[in-house]
Amino acid sequence: MIRELEPAELSQLMRAGGALQLVDVREEEELQLARFAGALHIPLGDLARRAGELDPDVPTVCICHHGVRSAGAAGLLQQRGFGTLFNLAGGVDRWAREVDPSMPRY
Repeated sequence: MIRELEPAELSQLMRAGGALQLVDVREEEELQLARFAGALHIPLGDLARRAGELDPDVPTVCICHHGVRSAGAAGLLQQRGFGTLFNLAGGVDRWAREVDPSMPRY
């Protein structure tokens, strides 16, 4: 099951320091505008080919600009047998508004 994760919830999980893998599925040009610290960058178009770089047993948070592409990414990973999957609700745009105002918005 894929759960929508509110930015504040993700912030709490990150501070708690447990096992968590962050996957940013935006394009390289978008990363030049705003990076999500600690996230592995795998553009959505490459995710099917590169899913083996991820551990299906570690809770995984998919991230994009507004949460649409990352929802698709989470669906793809679910089809490949990944267990705990989250989609960052509102993406990096909402993260920047609610958690990290130092992150540039675009």
